[in-house]
Amino acid sequence: MKSSTLTIQIQTLPREPGVYQYFDKNDLIIYIGKAINLKRRVSSYFNKNQDSNKTRLLVKNIVRIEHIVVKSEMDALLLENNLIKKHKPRYNILLKDDKTYPWICIKKERFPRIFSTRRVIKDGSDYYGPYTNKKMVYILLDLIRGLYPIRNCTFDLSEEKVAAKKYKVCLEYHMGNCLAPCENKMTEQQYNQNIKAIHSILKGNFKESLQGFKTQMEEHALSMEYEEAQKIKEKLEVLENYQSKSTIVNPKINNVDVFSIVTDDQYGYVNFLQLSFGSIIRSNTLEIKKKLEETPEEILSLAIIEIRQRFNSQSPEIYLPFHLNFGKSIRVTVPQLGDKKKILELSERNAKYFRMEQFKQIKIVDPDRHTNRLMSQMKNDIRLSSEPRHIECFDNSNLQGSNPVAACVVFKNGKPAKKEYRHYNIKTVEGPDDFASMEEVVFRRYKRLLDEKQSLPQLIIVDGGKGQLSSALKSIDRLGLRGKIAIIGIAKRLEEIYFPEDPLPLYLDKKSESLKVIQFLRNEAHRFGITLHRNKRSKKAIQSGLDVFPGIGPKTKETLLKKFKSFKRIKEVNKDDLIQVIGNSKGTLLFNQLQENSRKK
Repeated sequence: MKSSTLTIQIQTLPREPGVYQYFDKNDLIIYIGKAINLKRRVSSYFNKNQDSNKTRLLVKNIVRIEHIVVKSEMDALLLENNLIKKHKPRYNILLKDDKTYPWICIKKERFPRIFSTRRVIKDGSDYYGPYTNKKMVYILLDLIRGLYPIRNCTFDLSEEKVAAKKYKVCLEYHMGNCLAPCENKMTEQQYNQNIKAIHSILKGNFKESLQGFKTQMEEHALSMEYEEAQKIKEKLEVLENYQSKSTIVNPKINNVDVFSIVTDDQYGYVNFLQLSFGSIIRSNTLEIKKKLEETPEEILSLAIIEIRQRFNSQSPEIYLPFHLNFGKSIRVTVPQLGDKKKILELSERNAKYFRMEQFKQIKIVDPDRHTNRLMSQMKNDIRLSSEPRHIECFDNSNLQGSNPVAACVVFKNGKPAKKEYRHYNIKTVEGPDDFASMEEVVFRRYKRLLDEKQSLPQLIIVDGGKGQLSSALKSIDRLGLRGKIAIIGIAKRLEEIYFPEDPLPLYLDKKSESLKVIQFLRNEAHRFGITLHRNKRSKKAIQSGLDVFPGIGPKTKETLLKKFKSFKRIKEVNKDDLIQVIGNSKGTLLFNQLQENSRKK
């Protein structure tokens, strides 16, 4: 049976690819698995009856869950492989060696060979991978050999042996697959230019190669060598569609710790990734409660010391989002691009997901803490003097000037207080004037609250930009409430937030919780207002038609509209059809009245 803590952990897992780790009561990892969708995969262990006794026993022993979010399913597969070999969990198939996945090797030698291998040897050669799909390695090698004439023989092409003419050209030369460096028909410089281009392709940088082949294709086409042009075109298509880059790829990144941090008003969240030969072998996120207004630099410095001591890390290099000084014994790198930058971004993603999951768990377990944090966040984001525990939002609704109405929705502690929602029919404004309508409804709302000595909101939100905000401010000034209630406008196009007497809008992060609450208020006001507006239009449309005829009551009107859909169609119906729907007496009466009304016009 699941504990409440475990249930909450499962509920707040992200729907992202990653690796999950199950811990037992002794805090030992007993199982590691991968998933395209972490929440769905982990939930499946607990939401159905397991057929296997071993699986049932595994689920029974799970006390805690940890996870690592990665970019793709392939990354999850690679990470799972590395973690299983590192921790050797009880319920996993143990991987005894590193021969699980293939690599592509560019051999360190004169006229380097390129080949697939499952052994990484520290001899100065360059290795790319590991690749989860052996077929993809063959496709990539075939692509490279088709693009560049690279030798595949195992001869020792030292200067002395080539000069002594130890070798003769082989079939590969006659087929055009190799330019015979063994007989000095290709210089070392020309060969190494091709090797440089292959390095770029394996790193995922196709720009130079693509441009070079496009030029060749155009030259062949201009020379009417269409078969050659078609061959290069096919290579280009394969090159463009291939994605050789994985977040966990570069084996040169070895014995490195990666740290990132995200913060809010009350907490800092520091993620730690430990890398060995380009692969993640450990991940941990630490939540740190702020005591004084500590900066991200201060929090991260303390967290790095704590985490490295906790895991006994001796890594000589660390990657950070900004520079910190840890003396000469630790080399600090602030990545700007490439593999290092991608690994740092992965760490940041995990810190953000951990933070979001904490929020979700708090919302379930301690809703008051969640509300307090949200209110504090909104106060800072929108530059308020107090927390917006009571917020009201206004929206106008009209269609080409007809039936103007307005809506006011009320939120208490970040949640809708629907009993306090109010509709307003615009009384003093003629025609489609949103500004004047906003001025009227804001004045009416707060004049009444003042007269009835009810509590006022801490924040008013106006749906619209500078114009609507200025109109609402006129009413606030007339009531003497300027400075007593904060008021902002939100323009829908770019979600700009406008403040009184400030020409420059504020742009909140699109994922900001504060912006989401404001958007929720705006959308609620629009929904609530449009409901009344539609009802008024429908009522008016019916009144303008059937209500002018005596003897036709509400039920008869409803029956007619249900059958014929509109008053226009009712006018076009013949007498027999009317009688069939509402009876002889009323059908005859309505038909005669419609005919008479038509003649008058």
